[in-house]
Amino acid sequence: MGIMFNEKTGEFHLYNGSISYIMKILRNGQMGQLYFGKQVAKREDYEYLVENRYRPVSAYVFDDEYSFSLEHLKQEYPSYGTTDFRMPALEIVQENGSKITDFKYVSHKIYKGKPGLKGLPATYVESEDEADTLELTLRDELLRVDMTLLYTIFGHENAIARSARFENRGGETYQITRAMSLCLDLPDDEYEWIQFSGAWGRERHVKTRMLQQGIQSVGSARGASGHFHNPFVMLKRPTADEFQGEVMGFSLIYSGNFLAQAEVDTFKVTRMMMGINPFGFSWCLKPGEEFQTPEAVMVYSAEGMNAMSQVFHRLYRTRLARGYWRDRERPVLLNNWEATYFDFTEEKLLKIARNAKEDGVELFVLDDGWFSTRCTETSGLGDWWANTDRLPDGIKGLSEKIEALGLKFGLWFELEMANKDSELYRNHPDWIIHTPGRHESHGRKQYVLDFSRKEVVDYIYDMVAKILSESKISYIKWDMNRNITECFSQGYGPERQGEIFHRYILGLYDLYNRLNTAFPQVLFESCASGGGRFDPGLLYYAPQCWTSDDTDAGERQKIQYGTSYAYPVSSMGAHVSITPNHQVNRMTPLKTRGNVAMFGAFGYELDLARLTDEERGIVREQIRFVKKYRRLIHTGTFYRLLSPFEGNFTAWMVVAEDKKQAIVGYFKMLNDVNREFRRLRLQGLDEEFLYHMEEDSEDIGAFYGSELMHIGMVTTDMSAGEVPAGKEPCCDFWSRVVVLNAE
Repeated sequence: MGIMFNEKTGEFHLYNGSISYIMKILRNGQMGQLYFGKQVAKREDYEYLVENRYRPVSAYVFDDEYSFSLEHLKQEYPSYGTTDFRMPALEIVQENGSKITDFKYVSHKIYKGKPGLKGLPATYVESEDEADTLELTLRDELLRVDMTLLYTIFGHENAIARSARFENRGGETYQITRAMSLCLDLPDDEYEWIQFSGAWGRERHVKTRMLQQGIQSVGSARGASGHFHNPFVMLKRPTADEFQGEVMGFSLIYSGNFLAQAEVDTFKVTRMMMGINPFGFSWCLKPGEEFQTPEAVMVYSAEGMNAMSQVFHRLYRTRLARGYWRDRERPVLLNNWEATYFDFTEEKLLKIARNAKEDGVELFVLDDGWFSTRCTETSGLGDWWANTDRLPDGIKGLSEKIEALGLKFGLWFELEMANKDSELYRNHPDWIIHTPGRHESHGRKQYVLDFSRKEVVDYIYDMVAKILSESKISYIKWDMNRNITECFSQGYGPERQGEIFHRYILGLYDLYNRLNTAFPQVLFESCASGGGRFDPGLLYYAPQCWTSDDTDAGERQKIQYGTSYAYPVSSMGAHVSITPNHQVNRMTPLKTRGNVAMFGAFGYELDLARLTDEERGIVREQIRFVKKYRRLIHTGTFYRLLSPFEGNFTAWMVVAEDKKQAIVGYFKMLNDVNREFRRLRLQGLDEEFLYHMEEDSEDIGAFYGSELMHIGMVTTDMSAGEVPAGKEPCCDFWSRVVVLNAE
């Protein structure tokens, strides 16, 4: 691992034994991009990669030649209007109305370790030897603005973290209207673009298409990363698959409005950019002020998509998530929401908790409806004190009673919202985000609090901190059920209204950080109507996220499969719920519901007392299994084997670091008849190890790793031919979980 600077050629080479990133100072003082990919040999001069020549109808930088045009050069952080006509990485509006900038290299710093980003989540290192960082300082002399480009290359991961910082050293005020976190110009367009899109209840479905000349993009302008698109995309070669070929992943550590974009020019150069969505964004940069972009992470793999995902999994699980719960086993929980909705009393809750304890649950979570006048979704949000009509002894009393049962206690909040029927709104109507004189749209009769204002965040913090200080609370489910409309803050002047979306996210991060600091042993799980804000930004504060409100086992296979491309298994809240499923009205076997959910942060969304004795027995076995294997499931190497987006089967597996243990999940969506014999090739095992295989606590044989990976595990089920007498037939939504233990 290292960063080399060749002073003679002005070239920088970042490398770590697996990947190389090469760039150089161009003749006009701007930074040019030369290469990103598998590590290449170090050499004195990479000038041969700078190709530029005369082309008709182009514009040229130097008066005395017709070859140096930024339109045909690959750049690090390009601007528009000085011979480059592609979409820029930055745009700064000056007092005279000009948007032209000229940032030229001034200096650089190379050092061990990795810096944090003020007010923003970012990856980190625990030792300076884990990473090297390059800071490039460029300056626009006319504006007297410095731009610092930050690059951190990790020693043991094929990953580079990038961001940009702007500092106004002059006397004028500027408006930054575009400031991307990452720009990468690639020399060709032979890539498939893969995005992770959907809607509420079907988040992060895999969408693939070839790059074409023009612009392909996904993004959000909702004030949150959103259900509809995720701030993560991939570029892969058409011949690449899960196990071989060239793949690049791009991920933004941010929870607000974002843009991920690939622009292909007429000469097949691909410009990949990622950062805050420029739509509706501006930042007033006054003299002496700074602006820092969020961090973006890019990962390169020459061994397919699984290898790329595994880098993100390790990095985000161990060097983005942090704190007390980062490396600890997550408790098996039961949430009361689908068991009771708003219809509960303290005694009903205690009865549900007692049954949960009997079956092995470790954490009882009280969802919506416990506070103020909250009996429906139309009132109470913003008033975070207990409804003593329902809970006579308040949250303090209930939490103590739950702990007396031998369970930990968790609580639901929706801290960013208010109902108009609330004391908060009646006392502070100006604290909701709304535009004066305009109609105020609602979502579920709730309105978004203006977290861009410190006094609003302080007020919410004080209420929550009081509850947490007085009560025995081990877990918080932090929900967010509505996006921002009529975006305007009465706390800022007109020149700063373009900042409100971003300042809102900074306020959200501040509240999370203060609560993390004050209550470090509380496990936070983020939620936004399910997966509406499942992004790396929140993993920094909450190590797990409610993956989707859709708890159907069939739909969850797609949702969790898509999510796994960037996010570790430990981050996915995954629960067993009742049937018929409340989202799709589907009946699925309890066994399959558990088999899908155990590949996540495991729990239940039901009243166990309503199950039969046989079903309660299945639940107890599921919980026993999860407790035994959850560390392996959450920290092992995850492999996708069969995609639910491509057929009737889904398969994945997780392998221990020492390869001595593995767990395979295998799922059939719809049953079939008189079908072929089937095998599933496993991955990540040791070829020499003999693995004893176990299913439902029964021995099903022993096979060498080489057999299981090259011949395959036999997955033939009862749909192959006629079902033998005494054998249980398959059904729709059938599944298996197989444990492998090496001798």
